[in-house]
Amino acid sequence: MDTVSFRQVSEMMNYKKNVMRSGRFQIAPSWSNRTLIGHLRAGPQETVNLVLTHGWLLSDVAGTAAKFIESDSTDLIHLFENKEYITKHGYTPETLMSLFIPNTYEFYWNTDEKDFFERMTKEHDRFWNANDRLEKAKELGLTPEEVYTLASIVEREISKDAEKKRVAGLYLNRIKIGMKLDADPTAKFATGDFKATRILYKHIRFESPYNTYLHRGLPPGPISMASITSIDAVLNSEKHDYYYMCVDPEKPGYHLFAESITEHGKNARRYHRWLDAQENKRKSN
Repeated sequence: MDTVSFRQVSEMMNYKKNVMRSGRFQIAPSWSNRTLIGHLRAGPQETVNLVLTHGWLLSDVAGTAAKFIESDSTDLIHLFENKEYITKHGYTPETLMSLFIPNTYEFYWNTDEKDFFERMTKEHDRFWNANDRLEKAKELGLTPEEVYTLASIVEREISKDAEKKRVAGLYLNRIKIGMKLDADPTAKFATGDFKATRILYKHIRFESPYNTYLHRGLPPGPISMASITSIDAVLNSEKHDYYYMCVDPEKPGYHLFAESITEHGKNARRYHRWLDAQENKRKSN
């Protein structure tokens, strides 16, 4: 591009202003400087696809959004931490993550942090007003924020979508009888040890209202973003009498479910024998 001639034409057209129009625009190589400037001044913007994925923290949401819109992650985090602002929208610092429904959204690049928040609020409300979700949450005796919180645990506990409804039902069974959830992902969140592959004594004994090994019921808010699949798994949870689960050694990624502690003990011993065999095999190699 000939920047010298562009500057000359832009001065002739009085294009430069103290506050310039920002945005993402599609341009053609064949355009003259005059056509280009006219388009930048008044032409339509192109949208970007903002993809929200399954982050653990609000900082993950901010970092992801900042890749697609003009606001940087610091501006977004400052807004997320503005208690007066989020309270006005019906959230607390603990429940704010439930605002964000992982999906792909079209945005203009010059979206600021408040416009982003307002858009997410509209998308959140649209999501919950569809497919009888609010009614289903009410039938479970849960608020949408509580459904999302449980869904975030299911999200981080289960890798197979086929099991999510069953696991959601198991956790709901525990909640009904006042049994602790004992959910590994809550111990990860409480300690901030997100990469832990095994939950150790130091995790389950870590004092935090989010640690369901220590505290009954749901944690104060979500422990991560929850996918639509996980949210709907809670809302359409499987009805059964399971209270226990452990990894199925014969089907990686799946679990064995039990109604009683005795049955669960058998499943757990089976799993630990498999673990020992794997360890012995590793050592022999």
